[in-house]
Amino acid sequence: MGDPMIRFHGYFRSSSSYRCRIAFNLKGVDYEFVPVHLLKDGGEQKKSDYRALNPQMLVPTLEAGDLTIGQSMAMLEWLDETYPEPAFLPDNADDRARVRAFSQVIACDIHPLQNLRVLAYLRENYQEDQEGVERWCQRWIGDGLAACEALLARRAAKTTFCFGETPGLADICLVPQVFSAHRFKVDLTEMPLVRAVHEACEALPAFADAHPSKQPDAA
Repeated sequence: MGDPMIRFHGYFRSSSSYRCRIAFNLKGVDYEFVPVHLLKDGGEQKKSDYRALNPQMLVPTLEAGDLTIGQSMAMLEWLDETYPEPAFLPDNADDRARVRAFSQVIACDIHPLQNLRVLAYLRENYQEDQEGVERWCQRWIGDGLAACEALLARRAAKTTFCFGETPGLADICLVPQVFSAHRFKVDLTEMPLVRAVHEACEALPAFADAHPSKQPDAA
């Protein structure tokens, strides 16, 4: 019996969708892409058929056989366990903890504050204009990536990617966050390690092909 067909519901500019695209590419896993436009017609993620798949009304959502899940980090772990090579996490428990901690700085602390629904709330309830929204994003993305820079500086040895000579979970999380940093005009001048890892990742087809500008639903 073969692997289940994967359907992946996402949006080209979503950071969490971007993470998953990178992961699919690194694993060499095929999937059916189902676009969910977060702005069209008030947001396709709010429609009843999508809400039935994902009660949070967020992207991405993954379907594989009897499995239907939201939350990109759960998807990444599922992919890594279902398709073990190449591995996204190190063999050593301490190193796995370091990678997960770095990744969660982005997924748990930075990304939620730049989420579309949060930015919409700032506009609708606090009358923030685009400049105000950008200042908000610059503050929280900048602080978060500065912490990532400090974590990279603490590594026992400098490596091409975040925590090794092959990309893994930390890199999968970092690259989309740097994309968002560029989008919101965050100054990365004082983050040479973050910039170096990003450059090394972008040189790989798995990352380059996952870029939002290359997606079929890119506007």
